[in-house]
Amino acid sequence: MSRRPPVPKRPPKVASPGELREVIRGEALRLGFDAVGFAPASLAPEVRRERLANLASLVAQGLHGDMGWLATRAEQRADPVTLWPEARTVVSLALNYAPPRDPRETLSLLDHAAISVYAQGRDYHEVVKNKLKALGRFIWDTYRHEIKVFVDTAPVMEKPVAQASGLGWQGKHTNLVSRQFGSWLFLGELLLSAELPVDAPESDHCGQCHACLDVCPTRAFPAPYRLEARRCISYLTIEHEGPIDPDLRPLLGNRIYGCDDCLAVCPWNKFAQTAHEEALRARPDLDAPLLAELATLDDATFRRRFAGTAIKRIGRDRLLRNVAYALGNSKMPGTALPAVERLLDDESPLVRGAAVWALSRLAPHDFRRRRPAIDEPDDSVRGEWLTAAIGVP
Repeated sequence: MSRRPPVPKRPPKVASPGELREVIRGEALRLGFDAVGFAPASLAPEVRRERLANLASLVAQGLHGDMGWLATRAEQRADPVTLWPEARTVVSLALNYAPPRDPRETLSLLDHAAISVYAQGRDYHEVVKNKLKALGRFIWDTYRHEIKVFVDTAPVMEKPVAQASGLGWQGKHTNLVSRQFGSWLFLGELLLSAELPVDAPESDHCGQCHACLDVCPTRAFPAPYRLEARRCISYLTIEHEGPIDPDLRPLLGNRIYGCDDCLAVCPWNKFAQTAHEEALRARPDLDAPLLAELATLDDATFRRRFAGTAIKRIGRDRLLRNVAYALGNSKMPGTALPAVERLLDDESPLVRGAAVWALSRLAPHDFRRRRPAIDEPDDSVRGEWLTAAIGVP
């Protein structure tokens, strides 16, 4: 949530609600946003009830995994005005981050890492937040209207808000889909104290298509518009802190940070053009890097390598856990095995445990002749050795 900028010395301009809306839209586009929409700060009662019911059902079934904030701030997520009672209008803004090629092409490069498109450039939280703050400063300096800024860090239900403001609709994969930008949009919101004319809500255009549900490697969608986080690869590789369920590890493939499958398969992507925002484009060293190279990262090199990216948020140990699983899925013992053997001696029990599993996959013929589990001081890693030994012929 932003703080109010200092009071400007010059008197504020006066504009009608319609004029102010168009000025804000023009300034947002000038700052680099690709789409702008306006919605009431309070969602329609039926939409609010539906969102609350869906969220309550998700939490009751435990489908939110370790994301406890979904449960603790449900009321605030259901309606933006609960965050700031003075809000009258939500300005919903979007940045296109469409890649130049289908990211699923990397999945066939088994000795390379597949990193979600959104994480290959600069951390989008910072990119969107900086633009939102610039827009907020413009509104305050010019018109002296109160504003609050949100970027995926407060309990705003940004997808329903974006749909209410006409930017797109929440697809069957639960992400926003746009007729102009497909499934490749970052969202941010600006709450405004002024009441402005609003846009018509967007309707659902998914039709009978269920490609996003069918492509999911872990079958994380029990039904359309419903995601089971505990099976989602993005959740498992980013949000989940401990070892990943052994039954799901083979399904990760070489994905070490996120998963783009359900987004990339969306047919509406055919209308999307490659992102023009330079900061959101893939860094060369993050576009399919070698798994064996990533396995050598210590904490200092990890921090340097991923400075300014979303990947840095999960920390070195969680990333190397994912790298170890990917090495185990690579089916390339000649290049992967030396990297896995190095990770068996890692300081992190999380990484060592993942390396044990990878070793059992890459070299089952001589797994039993490796270091015995009794030499391992950590209970969880010792359990990985014992479990893997049972499954190795």
